[in-house]
Amino acid sequence: MAARAYWQGQIRLALVSIPVEIYTATKSGAKIRFNQIHGPSGKRISYEKVVPGIGPVDRDEIIKGYEISKGEYVLLEEEEIEAVKIESKRTLELVQFVDACEIDPLYFDKPYYVAPQDELAEEAFIVLREALRKAKKVALGQLSVRGSEKLVAIKPCGKGLLLETLRYGDEVRKGQSFFTEIDDAKPKKELLDLATALIDQKSAPFDAGEFEDRYVEALRKLIDKKAKSKSNKAIIEDSGGSEGASGSNVIDLMAALKKSVDGDKKAPAKKAAAKKSAAKTRKSA
Repeated sequence: MAARAYWQGQIRLALVSIPVEIYTATKSGAKIRFNQIHGPSGKRISYEKVVPGIGPVDRDEIIKGYEISKGEYVLLEEEEIEAVKIESKRTLELVQFVDACEIDPLYFDKPYYVAPQDELAEEAFIVLREALRKAKKVALGQLSVRGSEKLVAIKPCGKGLLLETLRYGDEVRKGQSFFTEIDDAKPKKELLDLATALIDQKSAPFDAGEFEDRYVEALRKLIDKKAKSKSNKAIIEDSGGSEGASGSNVIDLMAALKKSVDGDKKAPAKKAAAKKSAAKTRKSA
């Protein structure tokens, strides 16, 4: 089934308009979601809208309210909210260009793929993509979707473009207030050198495929096991715990770093030996 476009319209750069389609770049299907179930009957729980002291209420009696102080609300009708919604424009105007490093990762929210709408749009699309790549810049604009306006950044992504929605300034907490109690002292050179050596040894190109969500995998196995057993009895398995969880919390940092660096040096040698052994086994077979 072909992917459905999240948004269709035009990217405008000055007097140039480029028809594009925007698609979501992530999927939620990999996550496991639970429903709340009534244990004795095995039926799914539904929720009633209730008012304290009154009880259940009809949906047509419910309106929206914004809390301005404890228990005090400004009430808004749907018509009032609709009246201030941003008109859904089909044009995304690029209003500013910045260096990618200027945008703090805290501001990035959701990624989307941008593709030309048809063959006629390809030439202008490619020019914009390569101009951004050559200038090493990210384009900024505001995208109107479903009555709200999103701040977005656009940058090259292979043969296409990647659009990322950004959080507005008032949506991000400033981190420095959480770091005020951290000591300003510099670490000892020997400790810094060992930590740097460990980072160098473990450095490699990023590949998301190398990582898996072990919690989700464990949940899938548990669900499969319970589905096959057709039993409601709890299945509890020992996860093994984490190494070094017990004992003293006082750590000899120098010794721990040296052991880590030395252990990481030996790991590649063990892998190589295992590969040789496997190769010999195949030949003898």
